[in-house]
Amino acid sequence: MGESAEWRVGLGHDTHRLEEGRRLVIGGVEIDHHLGAVAHSDGDVLLHALTDAILGALGWGDIGEWFPDTAAEHEGADSAELLSKVLNRAFAAGWHINNVDGIVFAQKPKLSPYKEQIANRVAELLQVSAERVNVKAKTGEKVGPVGREEALCAEVVIMLVKKPEAE
Repeated sequence: MGESAEWRVGLGHDTHRLEEGRRLVIGGVEIDHHLGAVAHSDGDVLLHALTDAILGALGWGDIGEWFPDTAAEHEGADSAELLSKVLNRAFAAGWHINNVDGIVFAQKPKLSPYKEQIANRVAELLQVSAERVNVKAKTGEKVGPVGREEALCAEVVIMLVKKPEAE
């Protein structure tokens, strides 16, 4: 009898302050808004949380260890490229994405009109079909840093699978 598949679950979180005149990128999609993320890279909270979720599932540390915000080469970095580096290593180790569930917390802008586009972009980056990626948007209900439009954050849960090699 063959071995069964190995499954791993990872959780990622990221938060960034918001400031006038900066770009707002969520899930690899640029969103037109007067506030954007303050960050060393492009500040994509969803892709940062996703990258951390993959790293966590595999026990490979966290995004700050892989891409320190003190390193000049990561200044202004495209978060999709950072995700790709981690993802390529996971693929090389035999892991595949089963599914992703993410939440973006932002008071404004309202993200409902962007959710499908964001989910499709994340699926493209992960090289999976769109039905394997779910993106939710929540406000801060005018409470705390998110509710006051001072910050946005994201949380992601991912399930990875490694199928046994054929005998």
